Amino acid sequence: MCIFGDMELNYKKLGEGKPLIILHGLFGTLDNWMTLGKSLAEHYQVYLVDQRNHGLSPHSDRFNYDVMADDLAEFIEMHRIERPSIIGHSMGGKTAMTFALRHPDMWDHLVVVDIAPKVYPVHHQQIIDALKSLPVESITSRNEADEMLSRDITDFGQRQFLLKNLQRKKEGGFEWKMNLEVIEKNIEDIGRGMEDRLTTEKKVMFVRGAKSHYVKDEDYILINQLFPTARIETIAGAGHWVHAEKPEELLDLLMDFLRS
Repeated sequence: MCIFGDMELNYKKLGEGKPLIILHGLFGTLDNWMTLGKSLAEHYQVYLVDQRNHGLSPHSDRFNYDVMADDLAEFIEMHRIERPSIIGHSMGGKTAMTFALRHPDMWDHLVVVDIAPKVYPVHHQQIIDALKSLPVESITSRNEADEMLSRDITDFGQRQFLLKNLQRKKEGGFEWKMNLEVIEKNIEDIGRGMEDRLTTEKKVMFVRGAKSHYVKDEDYILINQLFPTARIETIAGAGHWVHAEKPEELLDLLMDFLRS
């Protein structure tokens, strides 16, 4: 644990070498990147971070990219990390972009995984409604939770991803690690586009999944406005969860880029 101002963010540190910080996406935790993080830790000192209102980090009523970018800046200063490279997936990618544009001297390489700096209409309400419908305090097992959740979310992999947010309470039953109420309240902020009109010509790579709809060809215009030297890569056969679906292909791209 580490104190970031008034925010004690949860993190795990792996390996030795040049520093590398990884930020997960919405409804995620640092554990989503543990497998790839271990591979990267063979060459880098990897910091896997739970963003506020997620994982084992504290809950807060403030939840937007401004405060999450501030969290990242404070994290780097608190740990005295010298010019880390940053990898951010989805929501974590927008946090990383916001931070990178505001603090161009605090980082080395930036990798944004399957998200563009554009506005995304709210499209998570079905997930939120399904999670809220679960009687987490009275369920007795994860299998029971999975069975109930399957009525609204048919994809098994997506359910397993979401159910990683369940934790058992000492007194019985379960509770959500994430702050579902605040996430729902601020979901439009999470979909907002990049409002900074800053740009950077530092080393930036965008990676998208070929089967994902998050980054389209027409988004390249906006990407290049903010990040004129950006390298844009597409991984065949991958959807939005590139790191889970095509970890080896993503690792090869990351190693090639981070060594450049």
